[in-house]
Amino acid sequence: MTDLSVVIISYNTKDLLFDCLKSIYRAQQPSKGLEVIVIDNNSQDNSVEMVKKDFPKVNLIANKDNKGFAAANNQGVQIATGKYLLFLNSDTKISSQALVKPLKYLQKNPQVGGITVKLLLPSGELDPDNHRGFLTPWTALTKFSGLYKLFPKYKLFNNYYQSYKNFNKTHPIDVTAGSYLMMPKKVFDKLGGWDESYFFYGEDIDLSYRINQAGYRIVYYPKVTTLHYKGASSGLRKESKRIARPPKETRIKVARSSTEAMKIFYQKFYQDKYPFYVREPVLFAIKTMGWFRILKHKLL
Repeated sequence: MTDLSVVIISYNTKDLLFDCLKSIYRAQQPSKGLEVIVIDNNSQDNSVEMVKKDFPKVNLIANKDNKGFAAANNQGVQIATGKYLLFLNSDTKISSQALVKPLKYLQKNPQVGGITVKLLLPSGELDPDNHRGFLTPWTALTKFSGLYKLFPKYKLFNNYYQSYKNFNKTHPIDVTAGSYLMMPKKVFDKLGGWDESYFFYGEDIDLSYRINQAGYRIVYYPKVTTLHYKGASSGLRKESKRIARPPKETRIKVARSSTEAMKIFYQKFYQDKYPFYVREPVLFAIKTMGWFRILKHKLL
């Protein structure tokens, strides 16, 4: 059994995937070895051919259709032999210590069910998406109304990104992102893996919620960094629009999936937690936001 299995989902990000894989093999390796698993979701940009040619050591699964993020990750775990798993986006480049230091932290802290690192955007700015609170109705309101921007250091108004915490110190968080999530395989197996009800977006919030429910902690570990181009596969993020622009039909599908994910999560965990006069406005708001997101990409 190797120390670590790195699981990467690929979808039309050939050049970014090349850089990602290169950074993994250049990084310091775990003492008992490392395996890299790439699951390609039917890319049309020769990603599969590139991996076969340039990275023959990679365990490659080439799907004939796009199975989505959660289902493809579960495919990868099925063949993983590592004691620990690292779910890593194809639009990332890790630093030299980004494999070994978080791994050592997990090995020394068995109560930790997941760990993430400091993500940086190409501009050098912090990417806060892997440092979040649970998306309660109030947290969602402060996020989508923009209140979190007005009061970034106040817990009441910015529990979404939790920017009142010190991003330079190791500390527990509620929610991390699937862009970089390392966890013990035994915890992943105990939770039953990623929920395949989600196609794209939301599955990381779901998994984070279940990690906490099972009595484990998620830790933000800023002692190492990872570069994140952000949104290269989806085409919904302004940070990566210059380097990746998926076709309109892909962007519309992802936009629809992103709001459907909110509905799935809310109905799964919050349906019976809040009364109808909270539940119905929340579901209506999700539906309305989804309509606007889809319309935006239909018009672009």
